[in-house]
Amino acid sequence: MRFLPHPPNFTPVLSIALFSGFYFKKTLQSFLIPISIMLLSDAIIGFHSTMFFVYFSVLLTILIGMYFLKQTSAFKIASTSLLSSCLFFIITNFGAWAIGGFYAKTMIGLFACFISGIPFFYNEVLGTSLYTFLLFSTYHYAIKSKLIKA
Repeated sequence: MRFLPHPPNFTPVLSIALFSGFYFKKTLQSFLIPISIMLLSDAIIGFHSTMFFVYFSVLLTILIGMYFLKQTSAFKIASTSLLSSCLFFIITNFGAWAIGGFYAKTMIGLFACFISGIPFFYNEVLGTSLYTFLLFSTYHYAIKSKLIKA
């Protein structure tokens, strides 16, 4: 999805990370799949100065999936999706402010950075919500249909 035209931040990256943390019983798999997807796509799209902050956000999202989704419910899935988007927004905007040269290194500059990121946050929440719904509902449908084992 990162290669197809899409609104900025409207990708399944955090949804895949959340689902990986939930689904894979082995910790290595939980981390390996989303990080590999990110590394491979970044190798094609291009690496950037705020990668550390993006990858850190993805790692936190995997942990959220591992620890908060041991037993799923619609509320838990929706709230962890929103939490992941919020963390991504806070961490990556802080990173853009901290290492970028566009904003003054003051509280006003940090505030301006967060204000500028609001349209991206909107897309992040919508994309993560949609893809999380698709991943988890498909998974639960596959279990109920006995296509896979839980």
